[in-house]
Amino acid sequence: RLPTTRRVRARSTARTPRRSNIMSNEIFTLNVNGEAQQVRDSWLGENLMDVLRDRLGLMGSKGACEQGECGSCSVLVDGHLVCSCLVMAASAVGQQVVTIEGVAPVGSPSDVQQAFVDFGAVQCGFCTPGLIMAVHDLLERTPDPGDTDIREELAGNICRCTGYGRIIDAVQQVAVARRTDRSGA
Repeated sequence: RLPTTRRVRARSTARTPRRSNIMSNEIFTLNVNGEAQQVRDSWLGENLMDVLRDRLGLMGSKGACEQGECGSCSVLVDGHLVCSCLVMAASAVGQQVVTIEGVAPVGSPSDVQQAFVDFGAVQCGFCTPGLIMAVHDLLERTPDPGDTDIREELAGNICRCTGYGRIIDAVQQVAVARRTDRSGA
């Protein structure tokens, strides 16, 4: 049974901390793309996506749904793909965070980034950083993915422009190229 509106109000106002306590600024350090980054003027409940974009100036992770449904904010935290809109930034202290900016040096795209360009898997570009992070994660865990594997792994990323065909082609090409490199052919 759900509480009545009156009870909810009574409980929520009885012990609400002062706004200044909730919004108090904190200073903490995140390891982002291999560098220690001091985060200032953040509050403890602020999500990782907002800290990356607004506090550290890393604009690659995009905020679209802010509910973990679209994948445009995907980053790696200690090697695990996460939606940065759902992760509190302070919870990432002591962990390695990799954003799209840290996948490859500026001017030298990763094999996944280059395949997206070569296969026309980039159109408006809004979803691209999240998709590229998801593909890097997929290929680390499953070096030789099948079509179904790719579709399932990318199901958490919404793209309204490409229709996914070119994205899947790009992923398959990277998998083939890496397999060839491993075999020494």
